[in-house]
Amino acid sequence: MTALNRVPSMMARAGTASALTLAAVSGSIAVPGLAGEASAATMAAKALHIAASKKGSPYQYGATGPRRFDCSGLTLYSFKRAGKKLPRTAAQQYNRTHHISAGHRKAGDLVFFHSGSSVYHVGIYAGKGKIWHAPKTGAVVRLEKIWTRSVWYGRVS
Repeated sequence: MTALNRVPSMMARAGTASALTLAAVSGSIAVPGLAGEASAATMAAKALHIAASKKGSPYQYGATGPRRFDCSGLTLYSFKRAGKKLPRTAAQQYNRTHHISAGHRKAGDLVFFHSGSSVYHVGIYAGKGKIWHAPKTGAVVRLEKIWTRSVWYGRVS
């Protein structure tokens, strides 16, 4: 039995994390589903980093960067720079994402603030209950704790 033929049985015994270690050591192995997830995770991490790099940029209604932003303008700009096009408004962005529960949220996911069924604000989840966002007139792009339970989460894919 060649080393390549032993890989599937070694992966079954070792688990996914160890299988990825095996892949790194022995060469590339295609693991279904992981390439797309890794690509989406990389894009989300990049968008999060871009949003964080805009810390201190002033809020301006309707602005999409690179120096001024409104809430959806910041998410649009960040994901566009990361390689993914989003629609313009927070509500349109919500409708374009894969909706996820709070328990499944990850850094780089979008956080949508709502009143009833109306989405009125969006930010990028930074982890530990915080978001990067452009809050309102007179404020700047900043990292802030999520202040309400009236939020939905969406993953850009």
